[in-house]
Amino acid sequence: MQRMDNAVRRDISVDEVVPGIPLVKKEHYRKETAWHRDWKLAFPPSFREVAFYDAANSDLHRADIFTPSGYTIEFQNSPLTLAELNSRESFYPNLIWVLNGKKFKGFKILKHLPDVDDPKLSGYEFCHSDHLSMVRKAEVMQGLVNPKILNFYHPELKGIKLTSDLYSFCWKQPHSVWYAATARIIVDLGGHFLYELKQRKQLNGNYPYLKMMSRKSFIDWHTPPEL
Repeated sequence: MQRMDNAVRRDISVDEVVPGIPLVKKEHYRKETAWHRDWKLAFPPSFREVAFYDAANSDLHRADIFTPSGYTIEFQNSPLTLAELNSRESFYPNLIWVLNGKKFKGFKILKHLPDVDDPKLSGYEFCHSDHLSMVRKAEVMQGLVNPKILNFYHPELKGIKLTSDLYSFCWKQPHSVWYAATARIIVDLGGHFLYELKQRKQLNGNYPYLKMMSRKSFIDWHTPPEL
Protein backbone atom coordinates (compact mmCIF):
# COMPACT_ATOMS: atom_id res chain seq x y z
CA MET A 1 0.00 0.00 0.00
CA GLN A 2 1.15 3.52 -0.77
CA ARG A 3 1.83 5.58 2.34
CA MET A 4 0.21 8.94 2.99
CA ASP A 5 3.59 10.58 2.30
CA ASN A 6 3.12 9.81 -1.40
CA ALA A 7 -0.63 10.31 -1.63
CA VAL A 8 -2.26 13.53 -2.80
CA ARG A 9 -4.14 15.65 -0.29
CA ARG A 10 -7.44 16.79 -1.76
CA ASP A 11 -10.48 18.69 -0.59
CA ILE A 12 -13.04 16.06 -1.58
CA SER A 13 -16.68 16.13 -0.60
CA VAL A 14 -18.44 12.84 0.05
CA ASP A 15 -20.66 13.51 -2.97
CA GLU A 16 -17.84 14.00 -5.44
CA VAL A 17 -17.44 11.20 -7.96
CA VAL A 18 -13.87 9.94 -7.72
CA PRO A 19 -12.90 7.30 -10.29
CA GLY A 20 -12.47 3.89 -8.74
CA ILE A 21 -14.02 4.79 -5.37
CA PRO A 22 -17.27 2.89 -4.75
CA LEU A 23 -20.23 5.00 -3.63
CA VAL A 24 -20.81 2.62 -0.71
CA LYS A 25 -17.37 3.55 0.66
CA LYS A 26 -18.11 7.26 0.45
CA GLU A 27 -21.46 6.67 2.11
CA HIS A 28 -19.55 5.43 5.17
CA TYR A 29 -18.41 8.97 5.92
CA ARG A 30 -22.00 10.17 6.45
CA LYS A 31 -22.57 7.64 9.24
CA GLU A 32 -21.02 8.63 12.54
CA THR A 33 -22.08 8.76 16.17
CA ALA A 34 -22.56 11.77 18.44
CA TRP A 35 -19.37 10.67 20.26
CA HIS A 36 -17.50 10.79 16.95
CA ARG A 37 -18.87 14.23 16.01
CA ASP A 38 -18.20 15.73 19.45
CA TRP A 39 -14.57 14.71 19.23
CA LYS A 40 -14.12 16.21 15.77
CA LEU A 41 -15.75 19.47 16.89
CA ALA A 42 -13.03 19.82 19.54
CA PHE A 43 -10.57 20.62 16.74
CA PRO A 44 -10.49 23.49 14.22
CA PRO A 45 -12.57 22.96 11.05
CA SER A 46 -9.48 22.88 8.83
CA PHE A 47 -8.23 19.78 10.74
CA ARG A 48 -11.41 17.74 10.15
CA GLU A 49 -12.14 15.17 7.43
CA VAL A 50 -8.91 15.69 5.49
CA ALA A 51 -8.90 13.48 2.40
CA PHE A 52 -5.92 11.84 0.72
CA TYR A 53 -6.39 10.33 -2.73
CA ASP A 54 -4.16 7.34 -3.44
CA ALA A 55 -4.18 7.20 -7.24
CA ALA A 56 -1.92 4.14 -7.35
CA ASN A 57 -4.58 2.06 -5.58
CA SER A 58 -7.65 4.10 -6.59
CA ASP A 59 -8.39 4.58 -2.94
CA LEU A 60 -9.64 7.48 -0.85
CA HIS A 61 -8.44 7.84 2.75
CA ARG A 62 -10.19 10.38 4.92
CA ALA A 63 -8.57 11.25 8.24
CA ASP A 64 -10.95 12.25 11.02
CA ILE A 65 -8.34 14.79 12.13
CA PHE A 66 -5.11 15.74 10.39
CA THR A 67 -2.99 18.32 12.20
CA PRO A 68 -0.51 20.83 10.72
CA SER A 69 2.29 18.95 12.50
CA GLY A 70 1.43 15.81 10.51
CA TYR A 71 -0.49 13.76 13.08
CA THR A 72 -3.58 11.79 12.07
CA ILE A 73 -6.18 11.16 14.78
CA GLU A 74 -8.79 8.49 14.12
CA PHE A 75 -11.84 8.15 16.40
CA GLN A 76 -12.97 4.55 16.61
CA ASN A 77 -16.38 3.78 18.05
CA SER A 78 -16.63 0.12 17.02
CA PRO A 79 -14.39 -2.97 16.81
CA LEU A 80 -11.86 -3.09 13.99
CA THR A 81 -10.47 -6.03 12.05
CA LEU A 82 -6.73 -6.69 12.11
CA ALA A 83 -6.62 -6.13 8.34
CA GLU A 84 -8.19 -2.67 8.66
CA LEU A 85 -5.92 -1.81 11.59
CA ASN A 86 -2.84 -2.74 9.58
CA SER A 87 -4.15 -0.91 6.52
CA ARG A 88 -4.61 2.40 8.33
CA GLU A 89 -1.39 2.13 10.31
CA SER A 90 0.53 1.39 7.11
CA PHE A 91 -0.96 4.43 5.37
CA TYR A 92 -0.71 7.04 8.13
CA PRO A 93 2.86 7.43 9.48
CA ASN A 94 1.89 9.39 12.61
CA LEU A 95 -1.42 7.85 13.62
CA ILE A 96 -3.16 8.13 16.98
CA TRP A 97 -6.22 6.02 17.76
CA VAL A 98 -8.89 7.40 20.13
CA LEU A 99 -11.24 4.62 21.22
CA ASN A 100 -14.70 4.89 22.76
CA GLY A 101 -13.96 2.95 25.94
CA LYS A 102 -17.52 3.40 27.22
CA LYS A 103 -18.49 0.59 24.84
CA PHE A 104 -15.86 -1.85 26.16
CA LYS A 105 -17.37 -4.80 28.01
CA GLY A 106 -15.79 -5.83 31.29
CA PHE A 107 -13.32 -2.91 31.29
CA LYS A 108 -12.34 -1.54 34.69
CA ILE A 109 -9.48 0.60 36.01
CA LEU A 110 -7.93 -1.09 39.04
CA LYS A 111 -4.92 0.22 40.98
CA HIS A 112 -2.17 2.81 40.82
CA LEU A 113 1.09 1.41 39.45
CA PRO A 114 4.72 2.21 40.16
CA ASP A 115 6.84 3.64 37.37
CA VAL A 116 7.02 0.56 35.15
CA ASP A 117 10.45 1.69 33.88
CA ASP A 118 11.88 2.18 37.38
CA PRO A 119 15.39 0.62 37.33
CA LYS A 120 14.58 -0.98 40.69
CA LEU A 121 11.97 -3.11 38.89
CA SER A 122 14.25 -4.25 36.06
CA GLY A 123 14.65 -7.64 37.73
CA TYR A 124 10.90 -8.21 38.09
CA GLU A 125 7.88 -8.79 35.88
CA PHE A 126 4.26 -7.86 36.56
CA CYS A 127 1.80 -10.71 37.00
CA HIS A 128 -1.10 -10.89 34.57
CA SER A 129 -3.84 -10.71 37.18
CA ASP A 130 -6.21 -8.19 38.76
CA HIS A 131 -3.94 -8.05 41.82
CA LEU A 132 -0.86 -5.83 41.79
CA SER A 133 2.01 -8.29 42.12
CA MET A 134 5.29 -9.26 40.48
CA VAL A 135 7.60 -12.23 40.01
CA ARG A 136 11.39 -12.34 39.78
CA LYS A 137 12.60 -12.22 36.17
CA ALA A 138 15.35 -14.73 37.03
CA GLU A 139 12.71 -17.32 37.93
CA VAL A 140 10.86 -16.67 34.68
CA MET A 141 14.12 -17.15 32.77
CA GLN A 142 14.69 -20.42 34.60
CA GLY A 143 11.36 -21.62 33.29
CA LEU A 144 9.75 -22.12 36.69
CA VAL A 145 6.09 -23.04 36.21
CA ASN A 146 5.05 -21.31 39.45
CA PRO A 147 7.50 -18.50 40.26
CA LYS A 148 7.10 -16.90 43.67
CA ILE A 149 4.50 -14.11 43.59
CA LEU A 150 5.53 -10.92 45.39
CA ASN A 151 3.15 -8.14 46.40
CA PHE A 152 4.27 -4.62 47.22
CA TYR A 153 4.41 -5.37 50.95
CA HIS A 154 7.20 -7.86 50.30
CA PRO A 155 10.63 -6.59 51.54
CA GLU A 156 12.00 -6.61 47.97
CA LEU A 157 9.26 -4.26 46.71
CA LYS A 158 8.10 -2.43 49.81
CA GLY A 159 10.04 0.78 49.12
CA ILE A 160 8.74 1.20 45.56
CA LYS A 161 6.51 4.27 45.29
CA LEU A 162 3.27 4.28 43.29
CA THR A 163 2.59 6.92 40.65
CA SER A 164 -0.48 9.13 40.33
CA ASP A 165 -0.97 8.64 36.57
CA LEU A 166 -0.26 4.95 35.81
CA TYR A 167 -2.96 2.33 36.39
CA SER A 168 -3.55 -1.37 36.06
CA PHE A 169 -6.84 -2.46 34.54
CA CYS A 170 -8.88 -5.52 33.66
CA TRP A 171 -10.69 -6.15 30.40
CA LYS A 172 -12.77 -9.30 30.59
CA GLN A 173 -13.89 -9.22 26.95
CA PRO A 174 -11.00 -7.43 25.20
CA HIS A 175 -10.86 -6.40 21.57
CA SER A 176 -7.52 -8.16 21.19
CA VAL A 177 -6.75 -6.41 17.89
CA TRP A 178 -5.79 -3.29 19.84
CA TYR A 179 -2.93 -5.13 21.52
CA ALA A 180 -1.46 -5.61 18.04
CA ALA A 181 -1.50 -1.89 17.24
CA THR A 182 1.77 -0.07 16.66
CA ALA A 183 0.25 3.43 16.81
CA ARG A 184 -0.60 5.23 20.05
CA ILE A 185 -3.96 4.25 21.57
CA ILE A 186 -6.01 6.64 23.71
CA VAL A 187 -9.06 5.29 25.55
CA ASP A 188 -11.93 7.70 26.21
CA LEU A 189 -14.06 6.58 29.18
CA GLY A 190 -15.95 9.87 29.36
CA GLY A 191 -15.25 12.85 31.58
CA HIS A 192 -12.18 15.06 31.77
CA PHE A 193 -9.52 12.36 31.56
CA LEU A 194 -8.19 10.03 28.87
CA TYR A 195 -6.07 6.90 29.24
CA GLU A 196 -3.26 5.88 26.93
CA LEU A 197 -3.02 2.12 26.51
CA LYS A 198 0.64 1.17 26.84
CA GLN A 199 2.53 -2.11 27.20
CA ARG A 200 5.60 -3.05 29.21
CA LYS A 201 7.74 -5.63 27.39
CA GLN A 202 8.17 -8.76 29.51
CA LEU A 203 9.39 -12.32 29.08
CA ASN A 204 6.11 -13.64 30.48
CA GLY A 205 4.08 -11.60 27.97
CA ASN A 206 3.73 -7.86 27.52
CA TYR A 207 1.98 -6.19 30.44
CA PRO A 208 -0.71 -3.70 29.36
CA TYR A 209 -1.37 -0.67 31.55
CA LEU A 210 -2.90 2.81 31.34
CA LYS A 211 -1.39 6.28 31.53
CA MET A 212 -3.84 9.02 32.50
CA MET A 213 -3.88 12.44 30.87
CA SER A 214 -6.41 15.26 30.71
CA ARG A 215 -8.65 15.50 27.66
CA LYS A 216 -7.86 19.20 27.42
CA SER A 217 -4.10 18.68 27.38
CA PHE A 218 -4.43 16.08 24.60
CA ILE A 219 -6.48 18.47 22.44
CA ASP A 220 -4.27 21.47 23.25
CA TRP A 221 -1.09 19.56 22.39
CA HIS A 222 -2.41 18.90 18.87
CA THR A 223 -3.86 22.38 18.38
CA PRO A 224 -1.39 25.24 17.86
CA PRO A 225 -2.11 28.22 20.19
CA GLU A 226 -2.80 30.62 17.31
CA LEU A 227 -5.72 28.40 16.26
